[in-house]
Amino acid sequence: MKPYIFSMLAGILAGVVYGVIGVQSPAPPTIALMGLLGMLAGEQILPLARRVLSGSRLGAAWREAKCSQHMFGSLPGAHGSNAAAKDPQSSSF
Repeated sequence: MKPYIFSMLAGILAGVVYGVIGVQSPAPPTIALMGLLGMLAGEQILPLARRVLSGSRLGAAWREAKCSQHMFGSLPGAHGSNAAAKDPQSSSF
């Protein structure tokens, strides 16, 4: 139940911020996507900060926390040739 309550509170906070900057919800696509990117970045701040404070360099902490993978996902085609070779049921036209 707690995640739902915290999610609602985060949504209310986002709504207040949108109201302060004068953006109505649902936001225009570009503004909404920037907000989502901000949320993804915000999720990475604590794990990244913990690793940096424990003595890791920023680049190493970024890799250890898998920030790029979480924020941007796998790039298209990055593992496509390997996946196709391993999956006998996949076929190309």
